[in-house]
Amino acid sequence: MGCFRKNKGFTNVCFNFEERNFMANKLKDEQSPYLLQHANNPVHWQPWGEEAFAQAKKENKPLIVSIGYSACHWCHVMEHESFEDEATAAYMNEHFINVKVDREEYPDVDDFYMTAVQAISGSGGWPLNVFVTPDKLPFYGGTYFPPVPAHGRPSWKQLMQRMSEVWQERPEEVAQQASQMLDYLRNAAKVSAKNEGEEWTMEDAEKAVANALQQADKVNGGFGRAPKFPSTMSIGFLLEHYHFTGHKEALDQALLSLDKMIAGGIYDQAGGGFARYSVDDVWLAPHFEKMLYDNAMLLSVLCDAFKITGKDIYREVIEEMMTFLLREMKQNDAGFYSALDADSEGVEGKFYTFTYGEWNELMAEFPLYVAQYFGIEKHGNWEHTNILHRAVEMEQIATEQNLPLQEVKRVVEEAKIKLMKERAKRVRPGTDDKILLSWNALLNTSISKAYVALKRDDYAVIARNHMAWMLQHFEAENTPKHVWKNGVAKIVANLDDLAYLIQALIQLSMTVNDEQYLMKAVAITKYILKHFSIEESAMFYFTSTLQNEVPLRKPETYDGVTPSSNAVMAQNLHLLGMLAEKSEWISQSEEMLAQMKIQSLRYPTSFGYWNIIGQRMAKGFKTILVTGENIDTVKDELEKKFLPQCFYFFEKKENFVTMPFRKQFEKKTQIFICSKNSCFPTLEKLPENVDFAIL
Repeated sequence: MGCFRKNKGFTNVCFNFEERNFMANKLKDEQSPYLLQHANNPVHWQPWGEEAFAQAKKENKPLIVSIGYSACHWCHVMEHESFEDEATAAYMNEHFINVKVDREEYPDVDDFYMTAVQAISGSGGWPLNVFVTPDKLPFYGGTYFPPVPAHGRPSWKQLMQRMSEVWQERPEEVAQQASQMLDYLRNAAKVSAKNEGEEWTMEDAEKAVANALQQADKVNGGFGRAPKFPSTMSIGFLLEHYHFTGHKEALDQALLSLDKMIAGGIYDQAGGGFARYSVDDVWLAPHFEKMLYDNAMLLSVLCDAFKITGKDIYREVIEEMMTFLLREMKQNDAGFYSALDADSEGVEGKFYTFTYGEWNELMAEFPLYVAQYFGIEKHGNWEHTNILHRAVEMEQIATEQNLPLQEVKRVVEEAKIKLMKERAKRVRPGTDDKILLSWNALLNTSISKAYVALKRDDYAVIARNHMAWMLQHFEAENTPKHVWKNGVAKIVANLDDLAYLIQALIQLSMTVNDEQYLMKAVAITKYILKHFSIEESAMFYFTSTLQNEVPLRKPETYDGVTPSSNAVMAQNLHLLGMLAEKSEWISQSEEMLAQMKIQSLRYPTSFGYWNIIGQRMAKGFKTILVTGENIDTVKDELEKKFLPQCFYFFEKKENFVTMPFRKQFEKKTQIFICSKNSCFPTLEKLPENVDFAIL
């Protein structure tokens, strides 16, 4: 028998270790790597599900709903400090029903409780630890709590004791707090049924650009101060604005941001791929985890930058990223994994960094300018070790060493190969090997764009095979699913899963010229209209009618780390409305954009994708069909152009049925260009300014 005294943060709690049932932790049969990381905790964790809430109701206990993800550094810290501690676990098991949630499996659950915690504390993050009633209502919560009081924060033990006492001694307060929180969450989830703005114009886009540039770091790139995230949607918006208007400052800020990230430690200089964010202003020190969604969206915006500028650096990074994704995040004959952890051997960044001694021992055969290029310092550039970054331009090294630039490039590439061989001997960071439909769909769009930008036929093959796999494996029981692992698809798909999938299908149909993908996109859109629509609103709920994980459904309009699912659907509806001749879809798209206009212009870095779609709508979406026996020349011309608001298709055969151009086939080249309301005269030659951007 062991007893824990109050000086450890508890009232006297005695526990018989011999009677302990370690099997009460029910996570060992889960598929989520995050849940499996906690499967051997002494805490009696349960997965998210009705069973846990039924038990809480039966035993009249509150629940601790603890939410995180496998690559979350502070989630690991709190696990080691608290959830692996016998005394802490004993108290949790005695007084609470404990539920572990992977936020990437249940983004709706995460959002519901995150909104509550942000209302309670004014901030949020992960780990997210919420005290919940058996009716799933939150009554208190926060993020990381230390094992002992620190910096004005109570310890996790103290907080649990306080919450347990409140639950037992003041149940009316808990009920009142939970009821008030539900009212708050309901109000937060309300969607206005009326438009808040008029149709978008290019003058509106200019306002959004001006506001975005006010927040821009004009020296180091990006937006705001540390910690710095890639902000790919804002970069994409600025690139497109330059394309449409010639606004040089928009282009300069977008390219500065990309160039600084490419040169920084946030980019893996040896192996390719971007980390999640930088902890400093200059992009040197990343939080080393690599997320699939970040790399998908950066790959996309780099394709845009390459098509606009033609700079070799963007081609090189696109190819390095593709190599990284296929090497480290692709499951054979399946989809792409979710994330790589930041830590290995319990140390953040250990897999990627080199001490001065390690570098000299490994790279002795290379000239000193290689160390200069990668910024290697005797005492380290970060925590006594070195993060590889591009400290000096190759052109400067070539001039100083009186060497041809190509020779410097060759030596640096050989150094990367040597570094990768050394890294292969190290203990790798953990891989979150669950496969999410939403993030895979984002990547599929980017791979299709990479094929068009770089004319790499192998990328088109990868995109097509990847799409075929997604369409086959993310459906079970005639219902699209959110996550796949070990041959099993589970959890009903959310709006972002399906919105991103439609976007990928539209892009792929254009990329490989296959109408079957358009037909599938139309079918999924009809499914969304049936299961996600909000009565008296143009917006869509994030969850479908088939889900009941949380007490209320809400729409997602804010651009978080990925584009707003409603923003993506606004574009999908507009394009498919034109292609499938459904004017009501176009009208709904315009209503969605009008409703989001005011806040998107005011807070452009938080609504970057809405601004992208609004600007495209202001310039006018176009559909382009090229027919005839000799269309290859026109196809090459179109694919060389940057046409962000155009959908194009090519037909050589007779009796083509491409929506909406069901016209008489002729052998000569014919080009049909249509906007949402009208079609232009048939052309035989592609106009220079086909998308009506500036010349």
